Amino acid sequence: MTTTDADTNGSTAAAAAGHTSQPKTDPRGGAQTVTDHAETSPVAGMHGYAKQKDAHIKRLRRIEGQIRGLQRMLEEDVYCIDILTQVSASTKGLQSFGLQLLEEHLRHCVADAAVKGPEAIDAKVQEATKAIERMLRT
Repeated sequence: MTTTDADTNGSTAAAAAGHTSQPKTDPRGGAQTVTDHAETSPVAGMHGYAKQKDAHIKRLRRIEGQIRGLQRMLEEDVYCIDILTQVSASTKGLQSFGLQLLEEHLRHCVADAAVKGPEAIDAKVQEATKAIERMLRT
């Protein structure tokens, strides 16, 4: 997915990055809005992945190289099964990256919400659950 492509729900990659507000239903009855902006993070501009940012960028560049390799394979008329093997490797790399990012979100954002109270933790858990649902659909 490029940064401008929409997913099946019409959300953009920015939404996947958690920069949108989405109405949610509170299990205790009321509606609430979940917002994941930098200003609601424990430290403004500090996300759970901040400590690993350089490693994440390096990993994404490696995955980007795999995708460019796929393009070259097509240009060079490589056997389709070999291309599919590379597609699988690229997909696994992205899935692994996503799971690591999710773990960091749970450790940082959800743990911070636990300190703020039951409404905040419910909102973050629900947000994480929706992210997991999106990951499982891919």
